[in-house]
Amino acid sequence: MSLQSIVFDGTKLEIIDQLQLPNTTKYIDIKDTKDGHRAIKTMQIRGAPAIAVLGSLSLHVEMLRCEFASATDVKIFVEEKMTYLVSARPTAVNISEAKDRLVKLASESVSNSKSASEAKALILEATKNMLKEDVDTNKAVATHGAMHLLNTVGGEKVSVLTHCNTGSLATAGYGTALGVIRKLGEEGRLEHCYCTETRPYNQGARLTAYELTCENLPSSLICDDMVAYLMKEKKISAVFVGADRVVANGDTANKIGTYQIAICAKYHNIPFYVVTPRTTIDLSKKSGKEIIIEERPHSEMTKIGDCQIAPQGMNCWNPAFDVTPAELITGGIVTEIGVFHPNKLEQELRKS
Repeated sequence: MSLQSIVFDGTKLEIIDQLQLPNTTKYIDIKDTKDGHRAIKTMQIRGAPAIAVLGSLSLHVEMLRCEFASATDVKIFVEEKMTYLVSARPTAVNISEAKDRLVKLASESVSNSKSASEAKALILEATKNMLKEDVDTNKAVATHGAMHLLNTVGGEKVSVLTHCNTGSLATAGYGTALGVIRKLGEEGRLEHCYCTETRPYNQGARLTAYELTCENLPSSLICDDMVAYLMKEKKISAVFVGADRVVANGDTANKIGTYQIAICAKYHNIPFYVVTPRTTIDLSKKSGKEIIIEERPHSEMTKIGDCQIAPQGMNCWNPAFDVTPAELITGGIVTEIGVFHPNKLEQELRKS
């Protein structure tokens, strides 16, 4: 079973409500950017690539109903709506990249004296294509990551660890880090996949475990605090994680807990890979110190559903992401054009 987190037929846009997983698989309508912002902010959809695609397509369906007097009006509309969508999850860079791309396209329409209808058509075409582009990119990323590891280990099967959710639910389809694991399964080379629960929001337990079960991939769920012991007791070939932002020196922001997994992997001599499309790489920032880290509501830590698990009034610190230094990314940064050492990332990408 291949999940589709985003379903779009050109006019109608739906997403799986990830807040109801794994118990209920329900699609909800996204009619405009207000719906898109709410879905992103409340984490009905999450994952940097999926956020960018959903945000852009929410602009698309809203724009279908709009009439514009000029190309300038189109540009203003695109810039205002995409800026609004970016504000929903500031750490993930993909939606900022999508905003920049669409605003540039709208600006070029103004510069080239396009009519309002021509400018609108260009934006609609660009946003419509993002869904397929993301799936194609994910498959290329997954192939590079899987082949890089398999070329390292030779003919043996591999067991891997992943954190958070980076599959079809976090992208337009197939996945990034979980896409690599899916590819290993397709090649008949996956011995076992271990996924962390990923507290406090449990994206691993709710979403990654759901995808692994749907795909019938050999897998086990572990608690976050079992990672070091897992590496000691089991033969783990590699760790594959996704990213919400990779900066010029290779430092990577990803779901909270990634940093400590990278430290454990380094100690146990296990290759640690970051798997991400180029749209997640932000060369405008030189190091991880420049990345804005989103903080989430205290209730995500103090409650599980309606059950209060911490005393009322207890203060919390709930960063949604942490930054893994480049020197801990020992396997490499996997993109749709190849696998790069973090120290050579900026150099290689500027050549491409």
